[in-house]
Amino acid sequence: MSYTNEKVTDLKIAYIGGGSKGWAWGLMSDLAMEDTLSGKVKLYDVNYQAAYQNELIGNRLHDRTDVAGKWEYEAVRTLEDALTGADFVIISILPGSFDEMESDVHLPEKYGVYQSVGDTVGPGGLVRALRTIPIFMDLAQQIREHAPNAWVINYTNPMSLCTRALYATFPEIKAIGCCHEVFGTQKLLASMVEELLGVEDVKRQEIKVNVLGINHFTWIDQASYKGIDLFPLYEQFVDKYYESGFEGSEKGHWMNNHFASAERVKFDLFKRFGLIAAAGDRHLAEFMPNTWYLTNPETVREWKFGLTPVAWRKKNKQALVEKSNQLATGAEPFELKPTGEEGIDIIKALLGLGEFITNVNVPNQGQVREIPNGAVVETNAVLSYGSVRPVLAGELPKPVQNLVMRHVMNQETTLQAALQKNKDLAFQAFVQDPLLSTLKPDEAIKLFDEMLVNTARFLDGWNLKVHTS
Repeated sequence: MSYTNEKVTDLKIAYIGGGSKGWAWGLMSDLAMEDTLSGKVKLYDVNYQAAYQNELIGNRLHDRTDVAGKWEYEAVRTLEDALTGADFVIISILPGSFDEMESDVHLPEKYGVYQSVGDTVGPGGLVRALRTIPIFMDLAQQIREHAPNAWVINYTNPMSLCTRALYATFPEIKAIGCCHEVFGTQKLLASMVEELLGVEDVKRQEIKVNVLGINHFTWIDQASYKGIDLFPLYEQFVDKYYESGFEGSEKGHWMNNHFASAERVKFDLFKRFGLIAAAGDRHLAEFMPNTWYLTNPETVREWKFGLTPVAWRKKNKQALVEKSNQLATGAEPFELKPTGEEGIDIIKALLGLGEFITNVNVPNQGQVREIPNGAVVETNAVLSYGSVRPVLAGELPKPVQNLVMRHVMNQETTLQAALQKNKDLAFQAFVQDPLLSTLKPDEAIKLFDEMLVNTARFLDGWNLKVHTS
């Protein structure tokens, strides 16, 4: 790695999940538009052919006149090859396949339990975690052996437990979990400022917030725009749009987009707790009792968000495979456009090319009071040369802290269950999740057993005999 005239050349990035048809392409686009960085990206994926397709796609960018950042992409067959010499490691993987995710998300519907995402909490999030934690433990061991000084940026869900598993395995690892959910809330607040204050073209970065909580269940207790306290304004905004929801210029958008919402869950949580919930409604709903927002599909429609079916993800995957083939052969041009993610800004800050403040997921060292140290929390942090310094975010109000702590303790229990391969311990976390609050104990046991059977190929060494009580 070389520094010349405020530029870094010969940077080495290991991309784990390098066959990605989404996140990897976004990274390529962002790197191509950044003129202060250049180097090599090694793409590792359990599907080597998918990584090789991305090698072809990425290398097509190098000689384009509209590309500022010049990068070489190479698909590799081993983690050791990818990690050796890496300055940064980016992890963006699908733990398992969409077949396992289909069980995670849709099998609980047989018991009247609906999930809008199914990748963080709820029965789907927990079972996903059980198969993901061993993968991340292995990644941490490989990083310790081959790239112990590299910075690790994780985008994989369940974010909190993935990051927690890295540190549990390799305590000295330099890892952060990055998530864009807070950005969406900043954009909402920017739209509010434009509408209620008559200001034009407010950037989300101009909305300054204090973030505290856990991934996908983050909360904002301070928000401002150019010195203006936004909480009184947000109260007006919530009152105005509480019943109808806020959709901006895209009326009904949430009905045709599996990832959109009208923000009604967010508004309801503000009325109940007085803080701004800083994640998308699809995620927020899953942290609450299932009788609140996810009782059934009709309730979901009333709250104006969507259930994302795994069948759609499977269909979309096929479309992305076709797109990958077109991009790799040059039949379809690769469009350069900023993703809105902050990975490049984070890399630049850690390399000493400026200071940067954003929300990250790291083990708690007191930045969120009353949350156990070591549990992974999400707050702002100051990133600068070789340093991530979490901001002291303060303490959640007791009612919100109680909500968050239930999930923190369930995540800690899930981690221990995965480390010990202990099915009974995993069930203790499973049955205490709020989304299962209406299930009888015997129903929860049957559901748990069925879900574990469907992900059994990732649970090597577990005793999966069926519960008898």
